[in-house]
Amino acid sequence: MTLLEAQIKVDDWIKKYGIRYFSELTNMAILTEEVGELARIISRTYGDQSFKESDLKNNISDELADILWVLICIANQTGVDLEDAFIKNIDKKTNRDSTRHINNNKLKDNP
Repeated sequence: MTLLEAQIKVDDWIKKYGIRYFSELTNMAILTEEVGELARIISRTYGDQSFKESDLKNNISDELADILWVLICIANQTGVDLEDAFIKNIDKKTNRDSTRHINNNKLKDNP
């Protein structure tokens, strides 16, 4: 599925099942909440915190999908073509950082 196809799929779902998009501000708050849920799982999986019983039902792939869903909602609401934006963003990073990381000794010394 392309990003454009994903944007269309989310828009179709919202129109069929969701009635309408939540406001942009509400979706921004939901996005923040979803990123927090991912952070909780990452901190317990790869960090020093232990899992609570309530954490065991969550998984990284589902949280990433929740984040993508809300991000697509925000893109749809604000008229952003995510595919085009992502291509432009990769070009920007390539032009800006094409030698920056290669020449970073901190990255060479620590795998």
